[in-house]
Amino acid sequence: MSRLGWRRAVALALVGLGAGYLSGLFGIGGGIIIVPLLVLLGFDIKKASAISLGAVLIISSVGVASYASFGEVNWFLAALLALGSVVGAQLGSRVLGRLPARTIQFAFAFFLLAVAMSLFFAPVARDAVVHIGVASAIAAVLLGLVVGTLASILGIGGGVMIVPALILGFGAGDLLARGTAIAMMVPTAISGTIAHVRAGRADLLASALIGAGALGTTALGAVTAHLLEPRVGNVLFGALLVFLAGQLAWRARRATK
Repeated sequence: MSRLGWRRAVALALVGLGAGYLSGLFGIGGGIIIVPLLVLLGFDIKKASAISLGAVLIISSVGVASYASFGEVNWFLAALLALGSVVGAQLGSRVLGRLPARTIQFAFAFFLLAVAMSLFFAPVARDAVVHIGVASAIAAVLLGLVVGTLASILGIGGGVMIVPALILGFGAGDLLARGTAIAMMVPTAISGTIAHVRAGRADLLASALIGAGALGTTALGAVTAHLLEPRVGNVLFGALLVFLAGQLAWRARRATK
């Protein structure tokens, strides 16, 4: 605790409170919220990515339990996605060490904007189901590989990529897509965190503080997701991403001056 300082420790727990609720609400690991906020708190972007992924492990573990209690997890699809994402998380950790920090910040900002646009315009269903064949199984593994690589680089769980992909590409309902995405994040976060620990970028204390703050709010967010009309949830989430992207791009631009 003394290494972080009490003010920063409290700030990390508060980040966890917000990230946990949004994670449960939107089926994300929380990294898209955690990383920009950590950068705003003064963490280096590479350190923020590593800390975030460790916190995502805790948050996604709680989130998958919450969605599973409603029967909104396709375990077979989650396993296929995880098969690719675990390998991708290792690749992403190696790539991260070779990228300039400002490049990661700008890339992440544009990534958030792209995700926001997909949420604004993506069709929304609630009760659609997923049927897995040979072709779709291979596609799921490849999707997991790409998402795992990007998730490790950006310090996110990958839900913001998986959820739209499952809805648009696999025809999943919004709640099933969220629950399945969170289930995929658990092994992805484990793999990525181990890679960051080996590379010396991880701060497990900071990750634990964020995760502790999220423990009580993640399940609450999952319950809220079942009460919120799908289109409203997508628009609100997209607006939040636009705001965070603007903040991150502004900070990155200032760092170049």
